Amino acid sequence: MHAGSCLRKAREQLGLTYRDVERASYDLASQHGRPEFIVHLSRLADIENREVTPSLYKLYALAAIYHLDPREICRWYDVPFDKHFADSTQLAAPSTHLAAPPSSMHLPLRFDPGFNPGRTEQLSRMVERWGEFEGVIFNGPERYRYGYVGMEDHMMDPLLRPGSLVLVDPTLRQVRNSGWNNEYERPIYFIDVRDGYRCSWCLRDGWTLSMQPHPLSPCKPEVRRMPQEADIVGQVVGVVMRLYGR
Repeated sequence: MHAGSCLRKAREQLGLTYRDVERASYDLASQHGRPEFIVHLSRLADIENREVTPSLYKLYALAAIYHLDPREICRWYDVPFDKHFADSTQLAAPSTHLAAPPSSMHLPLRFDPGFNPGRTEQLSRMVERWGEFEGVIFNGPERYRYGYVGMEDHMMDPLLRPGSLVLVDPTLRQVRNSGWNNEYERPIYFIDVRDGYRCSWCLRDGWTLSMQPHPLSPCKPEVRRMPQEADIVGQVVGVVMRLYGR
């Protein structure tokens, strides 16, 4: 069944006529002040019967009128928004930047009775049941942000390899100049430098921020004035990183 047929089925199950949909779309357009939300009778007929793909605005309007998840309609058109996070991690970018969070997470629901959390295990063998959960259930929309270490960013290489995906806690913005025992305990910060982003160790002296690379990195330290030239987005609290290849 093609996408247009799915939309027609959804409309008929609600008992809506073409005229009902058009009238509702006018109301939606008036509410948001965007005439692009209007779905005319002829356009709806084309969408349902001639496999015409609706515009972004009309797709949203139909989702709202039919009480559907817009992502579900996009799946009917073979646009897998639910997989955008996984797909984006496979597509390299040269510059370090903030990234959109995943819409859902694949988490273990039940472990094998023999699972010992104190022992290194192959996790895929110890999980009896996996489940999908909305990301916002756990963190909320403002709890964490996601950063991507660009393929040309060797600032923290080899501790953080280019292409790494980092979890950033925006509540941890205070730079700590000391208090760690080794490089693994030393906090790494995600920094907005106005014309881009950096991911590095930091030292702060008054309004001066020094971004320090890993000793094995080919990069040089950078010094910026705060807040004119740099701002701490947050501290890196997690990382997903490939050890070999891409």
